[in-house]
Amino acid sequence: MQDCGSPEVVFRLSPLVQQRHWHAVLGSFLYPGSPSALADTPSSPPDLPEASPSHDTTVCPVPSRPSFPGSPAPCGRRAWLDMDRETRVFAENHFRRLRGRLPSRVCPILDRVDFIENPDSFSYSDFFKGYLLPNLPCVFSSAFTEGWGSRRHWVTPSGKPDFDYLLQNYGDVVVPVANCGVQEYNSNPKEHMPLRDYISYWKEFIQGHYSSPRGCLYLKDWHLCRDASAKGIFTLPVYFSSDWLNEYWDTLDVDDYRFIYMGPTGTWSPFHADIFRSFSWSVNICGRKKWFLFPPGQEEALRDCRGGLPYDVTAPAFLESRQHPGLNHCSPPLEVTQEEDTISINHNWVNGCNLANMWHFLQQELRAVQQEVIMRSCSGINFGEFYHFLKVIAERRLLLAKEIGSGEVEYGEGSRLGPQQTIFDISRIAEVLASVVVNPDFQRVDTSMLSPQPEDLLQQLEEVMAAMESL
Repeated sequence: MQDCGSPEVVFRLSPLVQQRHWHAVLGSFLYPGSPSALADTPSSPPDLPEASPSHDTTVCPVPSRPSFPGSPAPCGRRAWLDMDRETRVFAENHFRRLRGRLPSRVCPILDRVDFIENPDSFSYSDFFKGYLLPNLPCVFSSAFTEGWGSRRHWVTPSGKPDFDYLLQNYGDVVVPVANCGVQEYNSNPKEHMPLRDYISYWKEFIQGHYSSPRGCLYLKDWHLCRDASAKGIFTLPVYFSSDWLNEYWDTLDVDDYRFIYMGPTGTWSPFHADIFRSFSWSVNICGRKKWFLFPPGQEEALRDCRGGLPYDVTAPAFLESRQHPGLNHCSPPLEVTQEEDTISINHNWVNGCNLANMWHFLQQELRAVQQEVIMRSCSGINFGEFYHFLKVIAERRLLLAKEIGSGEVEYGEGSRLGPQQTIFDISRIAEVLASVVVNPDFQRVDTSMLSPQPEDLLQQLEEVMAAMESL
């Protein structure tokens, strides 16, 4: 995936991506079973099919974070999340047909991204069955984010970033900034500076006709959502609410995968696959971005003669077929265009629909290390930590399951998770945990200090599933 900049919402399903900054777009894409690449950039788009309208839109690949007991981030209010029984049975049959295997790495070739205009006629079940399970991208209209505080306060009437408001409210906050003009392996080096210094640079960059001796600087991966001052900047759409990744980190209260991105025209992100092969959604608060998204499996056709993946899929050197002999066999990427000074809110998330992908990715990473293969990036989590991740989510679902009883349960303000969603989550954790406990590499991990033991936790999950089968 590679991205290039704008104010809409983009939903990505673990694709390879590159991005560049254009006009505002919100959207995301889901692809099953393999890494995808994303890239973002502000240059003119190649002659590819239109992915979405150019006005404020949301591209949505996965639901926002769920509301569960714990310590939520201050910036996103929680929403009630549940599915109907028919949707749960549909999902369980989908995974039963896979028999523990990942979906095919060969995704259907899409010539367009669906545009979802009206929130009132689009349910969570519509999104779950139509996009989340099959791992397909879509774009939401700006109607889905109409009440967001960031859209009211961070943007001027002319649709530009409101530098005065940002300085007044966050000027002293230290933010991470990447230099898009410098390649460090397959990424960009970062520095940290107060937001007021970055905005000063941004203004000078604009006055210099989008050029600066300091290079092209991109504010990336700012964890504003963990700051109390961020309260009210957005409300998570229910579609993205099953978010185990941020639920887990909120429970530990040490980190999260919710980010703010800001940058002028010309800022961009290199070609990459998202952390843990997670889902991702991105909402452009203002501006435009241009996204290049490749479905899983396409990365093999993008490798050069030495087996390396490209840094920039828009670079002339990348298009040289002698360096990338498989390029002629690669389908063109999906594209969502954005090209202006841009602010976006982005989340990575994992849930029952892509948990098996995360587990598969971790196994691949371990095999790469064992074979002494040089990896482009580390996974950021080991097998023991992955079990802890499963355990935390499982224990929270088991606690909710106790309240379900005969199926007549009223959820208070604290839980926000309905019975059918709870049952689905438990079934997905159980299937992946069953694979974990028999994995030869996991069996070499010292589990003597783990509580509960993985086999005991699996038994608890299976017993609860059997007791709830009739619900």
